[in-house]
Amino acid sequence: MEKLGYQDVNHQVVERCKSGDNRAQYELYKLYSKAMFNVSMRITNDYAEAEDVLQEAFISAFKNMHSYKAEASFGSWLKKIVINAAINAVRKRRSELVPMEDNLVANVPDEVCDDDSEWQVEQVRRAIQKLPDGYRVVLSLYLMEGYDHSEIAEILGITESTSKSQYSRARKKLLEIMKEPQLMARV
Repeated sequence: MEKLGYQDVNHQVVERCKSGDNRAQYELYKLYSKAMFNVSMRITNDYAEAEDVLQEAFISAFKNMHSYKAEASFGSWLKKIVINAAINAVRKRRSELVPMEDNLVANVPDEVCDDDSEWQVEQVRRAIQKLPDGYRVVLSLYLMEGYDHSEIAEILGITESTSKSQYSRARKKLLEIMKEPQLMARV
């Protein structure tokens, strides 16, 4: 008997889900919920809102399974749904991207810290949480989700230069936040 790989099993679960199998939906939820919650949390920066986004995204995915064509992995397809739902949730808070001129891009050094400091992952995470929504969303999409500026521009309905500018300003603001004494204190 031939062993099935992860992709084969995943494909079978997706196909069962497409045919309305509730157990298959639960299997997909178990497979992807933790990773998708993390994506949602990075964008919304609010635990309860991230949970709501996750639920809405899975409901939307299950309703629209017929549109999944397996051109990309199911995880990639679902991640786009989660990202869009999270961005919509942030927009519902009536937060807007920080307005700025398209041609203004700050010169920010590539270093996130100086040689004398050892930054901890938790400190970086806390600093990112302190960023304004617009900055945090662009920074998360670019650094953590791997989108390029043209993709971010399309997702957010902004220009590519605005995405680059938001990212640059987010990095600068992140450096400022990370220099705050209270952030450096051990938890």
